Amino acid sequence: MEHRFNEQVAIVAGGARGIGGAVASRLAAEGAMVAVLDINQEAIKTKVDEIKSEGHQALGFQLDLTHESKLKETIEAVYNLNRRLDVVVNSVGIVGPTGVSIIDYPVDQFERVMDVNVLGAFLLTKLVIPYMLKHGYGRILHVASIGGKEGNPNMVGYATSKSGLMGLVKGVGKEFAESGITVNGIAPAVIATEMNLATDPSVLQYMADKIPMKRLGKVEEVAALSCWIVSEEASFNTGCIFDISGGRATY
Repeated sequence: MEHRFNEQVAIVAGGARGIGGAVASRLAAEGAMVAVLDINQEAIKTKVDEIKSEGHQALGFQLDLTHESKLKETIEAVYNLNRRLDVVVNSVGIVGPTGVSIIDYPVDQFERVMDVNVLGAFLLTKLVIPYMLKHGYGRILHVASIGGKEGNPNMVGYATSKSGLMGLVKGVGKEFAESGITVNGIAPAVIATEMNLATDPSVLQYMADKIPMKRLGKVEEVAALSCWIVSEEASFNTGCIFDISGGRATY
């Protein structure tokens, strides 16, 4: 498994920290040249320096996935490095308001969560597929959430956006099922990441209590599953949402 991604080029959006950061590190350790896309310039530098210090290849790009023209330029630049783009992992996501009833949920915050979590994923998928089609091969993975499967009360924006993201995975996965490109998703339960520091403690406790293993997931566990899904080994899986929820998933 140490060389599964030798000579491959991978984009990890939201790859500076959290789940995306763990995925970026593992892809690089297994041989990929990793382009880290993130909105946080300082975190990008830290992650790229970390990967390089371990003797692996990485470069960073600061951008917001919802900015189509900049995203398009960045993807083209990554492709032109080695004239290939094999793997794309999208771990970009925001939680939005938590502990807030839909009655009080601000419309502008709902729109922002949908823009980042759904529109960004749509644009990234739309823009990378043409490059993958050139070679008849590609792996796309989106990080969704168990909240998109089952819903979480008092965080309607997040749950709705993650359900929408899963619809994108299923539809696009079927659309390109004969192309050599797979499109999949993962639905984690609560994972110990920086993003959850902003989650209302009562909401976080509600979600943790629903996990039969009675613990939070680890980013390394998510990275392990993610890197299999985007490897050549996962050749008969597309349009699938993989469970990584400590037993919480009911379907």
